[in-house]
Amino acid sequence: MSMFILIHQRLCKLNPFVWASLWRMVAAGLFFLAMPAQAKVVFSGLVSHVTDGDTLWVKPATGGGPYKLRIVGIDAPEICQTNGPASRAALAQWVLNKQVRVTVNRKDIYGRGLAELELNGNDVGALMVSSGHAWSYGWRGKPGPCASQEFAARENRRGFFAASALESPRDFRKRHGSCYAARR
Repeated sequence: MSMFILIHQRLCKLNPFVWASLWRMVAAGLFFLAMPAQAKVVFSGLVSHVTDGDTLWVKPATGGGPYKLRIVGIDAPEICQTNGPASRAALAQWVLNKQVRVTVNRKDIYGRGLAELELNGNDVGALMVSSGHAWSYGWRGKPGPCASQEFAARENRRGFFAASALESPRDFRKRHGSCYAARR
């Protein structure tokens, strides 16, 4: 019983911003926990926040709290990596405070919905790769769904593909870990 009292006392000392953040995470977690493993969830909503070049928050048009989503099929630079802020700025320029169509396919290991995003009928992930602000997310020797867009961006030296030496986000994370680990 004393453990619950201690937890309650510590939670009561949190500021209102932390409380709001906790409630958003709980609501998003319940949404995704209620989703069957193979079910697709499709909704329209307003992009309320862009975390980095492949992660954002979308508030459903039907109401409720925003959901944290990762754009499936792409890998953008980490926010603390070279080109990370430019990648986030590019995504924000296209989608922040705009209505998007979201198709959540499944969850990742962090509980984020892995989603396809459409803006005015355009695939947002493909836009990020073709503009040179993200890589096509290849896995186990497969090039990924936006491989042709990445090839064209490299050939035309768009975005960060204009640089001579690039480090992929996957290699960056192997060497440095997540940018968010330091914040914990």
